[in-house]
Amino acid sequence: MSSNEATVITEVQGRVGLITLNRPKALNALSLAMIRELTSALRNWRDDPAVIAVAIRGVNKEGPFGAFCAGGDIRFFHAAALAGDAALEDFFTEEYALNHLIHTFPKPYIAFMDGICMGGGMGISQGASLRVVTERSKLAMPETNIGLFPDVGGGFFLSRCAGHLGEYLALTGRVLHGKEALSAGLADGFIEAQRLPKLWDSLANTPFENGEAVQRWVQSHLQAAAPAAPWPADEVNATFGLPTVADMVAALSAGQSAWAQETAQTLRQRSPLMLHVVLEQVRRARGMGLADDLRMERDMVYRCFHLRPAADSETVEGIRALAIDKDHTPKWKPARIEDVKPDEVTAFFESPWAPQDHPLSSLG
Repeated sequence: MSSNEATVITEVQGRVGLITLNRPKALNALSLAMIRELTSALRNWRDDPAVIAVAIRGVNKEGPFGAFCAGGDIRFFHAAALAGDAALEDFFTEEYALNHLIHTFPKPYIAFMDGICMGGGMGISQGASLRVVTERSKLAMPETNIGLFPDVGGGFFLSRCAGHLGEYLALTGRVLHGKEALSAGLADGFIEAQRLPKLWDSLANTPFENGEAVQRWVQSHLQAAAPAAPWPADEVNATFGLPTVADMVAALSAGQSAWAQETAQTLRQRSPLMLHVVLEQVRRARGMGLADDLRMERDMVYRCFHLRPAADSETVEGIRALAIDKDHTPKWKPARIEDVKPDEVTAFFESPWAPQDHPLSSLG
């Protein structure tokens, strides 16, 4: 396969392992093959003393950079779920193992999160030792919009946001633009997009002494100061610190601010069931390490596709409405936030596997 056809291009230039996600028509959405290629490259470079650091970027239709990764391939999820394709199970097991590998990678791993970086794209960037955004960056975990939950370690990294910002971002799927990601603690530095190609080329051409020198070099080109948060932090903490989703929506509906009214409207469009599940996820994850969080999310994603027959799954229905039929009118069950029962939520957290048989039992 030529590099023009490869969906992941990996190369060692100088002493740096360079990864380019190369599926521009799909906004570099991850396929199972891409996950396997990324995992193989990172495992090889982890154990290769000639590679002292790793950098990853996406491409767009016009050239380098411009779209990092729009997430997992949700059209594949939809088709595989309805067909009973076992590759769906492999996808999530191997994706979450890749997320863990990145978070625990022993060498600098630098993610250039230019353009869209959502869902699975956050999974391969939030574990980076240096997370770089531009004025074109759009970061989000928008899974409640498709009847899913912020997986790929989303429980872990969103629950570490200040106060109850994690609940807000997880439930609403709010998009963070550029420097807003710095304010949220989900990026480490900002650079103008037009400067990226030259900086990328310098990684290959500079005689770095060690991995720390690579990371310092990139950091020296970044602005690290975070602007004031564009969301009302006190309101976010007061509202999204409430005990239940119903309490949150009631408080927002009674609120006088434009933010409160818009946020209430957003939540009413999401899957009521998955809003409850996601709130429970983030709050459980706050007390978990990464490996336990990923195991919990693996249990949860299994339940997303198997608690009900596939055609009746909230996730399959959400993807249908957004990406297949594109009618944007999902038929959520239950239809109202107030009608979700506690046992419907707890079912997502019951593991289908004994601990020793869990597909992610080997994660440290």
